[in-house]
Amino acid sequence: MTENFYIEREEKYGAHNYHPLPVVLEKGKGIFLWDVDGKRYYDFLSAYSAVNQGHCHPRIIETLNRQADKLTLTSRAFYNNVLGEYEEYVCKYFGYDKVLPMNTGAEADETALKLARRWGYVHKGIAENQALIIVCDGNFHGRTITVISMSTDPDSYKNYGPFTPGFIKIEYNNVDELRKTLEKYGKNTAAFLVEPIQGEAGVYVPDDGYLKKCYDLCRQHNVLFIADEVQTGIGRTGKMLACDHENVRPDILILGKAISGGVFPVSAVLADNEIMLTIKPGEHGSTFGGNPVGCKVAIEALQVIKDENLVENAEKMGKIFREQMCDFKSKMIKLIRGKGLLNAAVIKPVNGKTAWDVCLAMRDEGVLAKPTHEHIIRFAPPLIINESELTDATNRIKTAITKIENSDNV
Repeated sequence: MTENFYIEREEKYGAHNYHPLPVVLEKGKGIFLWDVDGKRYYDFLSAYSAVNQGHCHPRIIETLNRQADKLTLTSRAFYNNVLGEYEEYVCKYFGYDKVLPMNTGAEADETALKLARRWGYVHKGIAENQALIIVCDGNFHGRTITVISMSTDPDSYKNYGPFTPGFIKIEYNNVDELRKTLEKYGKNTAAFLVEPIQGEAGVYVPDDGYLKKCYDLCRQHNVLFIADEVQTGIGRTGKMLACDHENVRPDILILGKAISGGVFPVSAVLADNEIMLTIKPGEHGSTFGGNPVGCKVAIEALQVIKDENLVENAEKMGKIFREQMCDFKSKMIKLIRGKGLLNAAVIKPVNGKTAWDVCLAMRDEGVLAKPTHEHIIRFAPPLIINESELTDATNRIKTAITKIENSDNV
């Protein structure tokens, strides 16, 4: 089978809701991926930060196989002997009273919104159907109707209306606008939902102190601070959570992606009893949420993060990557930004070549990444990468960019 065969089959039978880089992958191990022709690549996307522990981590895969051979799904109609173990583990791991297990990041965001609204009515005393959630321009929290109702990206919301009401959109990284909004609408505001670093927006890192100032404002107005750490959590930014950079403990914490090492769909919403116990039996759930396979996989994936010191490695390797890229003299690179191993380059077109062309050239050099918003490239390798591997991959990225800058025909 040729590469084109696989691509054309997807185009024929699959919905055209993605625009993948033209490479067909067959195998992954650690920081590397191999295509159907056997060519090896550095993975510098990590499945949008889901594969922090590396592809097919042996401990996680062994755990997956062992549990899959024993019990996969009971639904929540019955107890099983694994869910409680996971719930205790993840609650103690992140320091919360309760966890509500789901499967995907979007489901977890939806769950957090329901919790916030319910808390607003039950505990804050907001009048029925008047609860507001403050969100930020440039946000990305998933693809459901309610989540895109708060989006400011036309690609996400165009021709999908009517939309869910109850959201106020303010500028990201603007404490004063949050302050004014809370002064005006704080009585009916249940929560402020924020990404500590906006990933899909292009690894937009806010000013130092932004999260803490927003958190303090929420405290003043009796508003829940919700952190969407689906992409930024689990060590990606050089702390276990990106909020840890400012010692902020979210009232509601949303996790996904790397919580299972990219091996199985697992997401989680964590909060303390006052918030979590506002939802009673029968009022929210998921058939697959908290399934035995996902629970066992998540425990092992989270333990790998600690056992292999991946948080510390992300911090160290991230600094090296930014230093190496910032030292590179390039007409195409306008800016390098990021934290830990979540980084991005803002690309200026040269010779008619864009960020997409850079990613194609990187592919040819053996490094895989993907543009976001046409002019930004995210760089997010698995957290297990070492310095020699990082330097080799970075040199390949530089070679790709140099080739484009020096030729009108690349």
